[in-house]
Amino acid sequence: MISREQHIANLQQTEDWISYLEKHSGLPGPRSNLELLAVVMDTGDEAFFKTCLAYNETVAPTNTPGEFVAACGTAGLGKLICEGKSDYWQILRNLASDSRWRIREGVAFALQRIGQNDFISLIENLRKWSTGNPYEKRAVVAGLCEPVLLKDLHQAQTVLDIIQQIIVSIKTIPDRKNEPFRVLKKGLGYGLSVAMAACPAKGKELFESLLNENDPDIRWILKENLKKNRLVKMDPEWTVAMKNIASAGS
Repeated sequence: MISREQHIANLQQTEDWISYLEKHSGLPGPRSNLELLAVVMDTGDEAFFKTCLAYNETVAPTNTPGEFVAACGTAGLGKLICEGKSDYWQILRNLASDSRWRIREGVAFALQRIGQNDFISLIENLRKWSTGNPYEKRAVVAGLCEPVLLKDLHQAQTVLDIIQQIIVSIKTIPDRKNEPFRVLKKGLGYGLSVAMAACPAKGKELFESLLNENDPDIRWILKENLKKNRLVKMDPEWTVAMKNIASAGS
C-alpha cells in the first residue's frame, strides 16, 4: 500500500495526475482508494477539480477508474467552498443526485470538509437541501452525521433537529420503491445513532418521540439504529428497552 506521503511525492513528480488517479483508483473493485482521494482534496486546485468533474456518468460509469476521478473532483469542491468560492454550492447539490454512489460519497466528504471549516455555513446551506429530493436528504445525513462535526454539543443538537425533520418527512414521500428512497432510508438507518451518541439526552428524547410515528419505514430506521453498538455503549439499558418497544410495535 502506498503511503499518503508517497502519493504526495508521486503527484509532485508527474504532470499527468489523471492517469495517476486512474492507475491507483482501486477500481474496478469493491473499494476505491480513499487515502488517495484525501490527498487530492488537500493538494488539488480549482482547475484540476473542474477537469475531474468532466468525467460524467456517460464517460465514467460506475466502478470504473473514471468514476474515481470524478469523485476526487466532487470532494475537492469542499476545499473550494472553504476558500470562499460559494458558487460551487449549487454544483455540489446537483452532484448529490448523481446516479453513481461514489460521487454521492464525494459530496459527503466535501460537506464534512466544509463543516470542519465553517459549520454555520454548512448548516445554512443544508437546511435547504433537507427539504429537497431523497438523494439530497441523504447527502445531508451523510454530511452531518460525522463524529468530527459532533464534538460540540450545540452542533450535535442542531444536527439531531435536522435528522428528525428528515425522518418525519418520509411520511410525505409517495414513491418508496425507487433507488433514491432506498439510499435515503439506508443512510438514516445508521446516521441517527451517530448523532444520538454525540448528544445522548436530546437523542434519546428524539428517538422516543419517533416511536410514536405509525410508519413502517420510520420504524425500520429506528430498529436499524438500535442495532448499532454505539447506542449500546451510550446506554445499554435504555437501548434494550427501546428494542422491546420497537419490536412490540411491529
